[in-house]
Amino acid sequence: MNSPTQNISVIVGAQWGDEGKGKITDFFAGDTDYVVRFQGGNNAGHTVIVNDEVFKLHLIPSGVLYSKPVSIIGNGVVVDPKVLINEIGELQKRGIDPNLSVSDRAHVIMPYHIDMDAALTQHQDQLAAGSTKRGIAPVYADKMYRHGIRMIDLLEPEVFKEKLTKAYTFNKNLIEQALGGKVAMSLDAIYSEYLGYGERLKKYIADTAVILYEAKKSGKSILFEGAQGTSLDVDHGIYPHTTSSNTIAGGIASGSGLSFTKIDKIIGVAKAYVTRVGISPFPTEIDDNFAKLIRDKGDEYGTTTGRPRRVGWLDLVQLRQTVRVHGLTEIALIKLDVLNGIAELPVCTAYNINGKKINEIPASLTEYRSATPVYNTLPGWKTLSSDPDQDFKTLPKNVLNYIDFIEHEIDCRITIVSVGPQRHQTVLR
Repeated sequence: MNSPTQNISVIVGAQWGDEGKGKITDFFAGDTDYVVRFQGGNNAGHTVIVNDEVFKLHLIPSGVLYSKPVSIIGNGVVVDPKVLINEIGELQKRGIDPNLSVSDRAHVIMPYHIDMDAALTQHQDQLAAGSTKRGIAPVYADKMYRHGIRMIDLLEPEVFKEKLTKAYTFNKNLIEQALGGKVAMSLDAIYSEYLGYGERLKKYIADTAVILYEAKKSGKSILFEGAQGTSLDVDHGIYPHTTSSNTIAGGIASGSGLSFTKIDKIIGVAKAYVTRVGISPFPTEIDDNFAKLIRDKGDEYGTTTGRPRRVGWLDLVQLRQTVRVHGLTEIALIKLDVLNGIAELPVCTAYNINGKKINEIPASLTEYRSATPVYNTLPGWKTLSSDPDQDFKTLPKNVLNYIDFIEHEIDCRITIVSVGPQRHQTVLR
């Protein structure tokens, strides 16, 4: 018996996050059967604009705005149930009732994780990641300590109390005795509140790995939506200035429970420049009026935190690594329109580290801190039409030259270009 053809695609961040993955996921999601988040938590935010209506999503996949796809929050995601309930409620107020399933194996962010996050950030100082203080690192740590709370536990009061007692005591002692912080809520208050959340989310909690297995077996199309970006991957990013999960495409199997032998598309989403929220070295960072110009034109403020994003010129050393570790089949280049009217566009093709030209991101934090960009300067363009029906080949000559230069340097095709913030303002090659 022949098995059906696989139809699996992945959309991932190619830089520091905030690249516009939500828009690209939303663009393709309407023709997809399942859209899956497989890592991260509500520290990630995806903004989607449809007919001038802005949707800011934090946990639910971007495909929720369509009626067709089932939205899946996989086991690799860490879930703040209060945030999830609020997000569902906000969508319902706007006429969208999410067709949603949440993995029963997904770990739960507890109030003491948020307290721990604040205490850890203060302790780590300049080695901190610029945390959003959403409890992400501590919940992943508890997962590895093996006293984490999972979504299924919220439906089983006795097991929940048993696990919560151990986890709460461990975290309270560490926060208050080792780090000088404070745990705000009592164990009993947490127990009562989170059992209530479990009751409200009960209808969404399911074995999503089985759901996805059956979908794959029957030939359904599945789109995986990454959170954050390559440089925030806990293994391959700029450690320790990373998130606490694997953001790369290889994480979809562990983060969803779906095994695969072939992925049809792995699309890396990259801005035509670079932004970064958080603490870390940033080789191509712009510290002048151009940074404010780009930040304001591109609305470069965090979806989750509202923090102004740091801005830099396009870094092809970063993209070169992204192509390699994800196995990208193509790139979606976002926010080219933000660069309208800038006469010259520096593009970083290598780093100078202690007098040596380096083409790959070093593991050494010492070296990365001392890296300075080696730039090629390309001519900019005056305007870029926001018409989504324009042919790729009719884009301004200097835009096409910019694209050609990037493709040659990183050995990956750019097949999607965003010419404006709206869902439809997207040009396909």
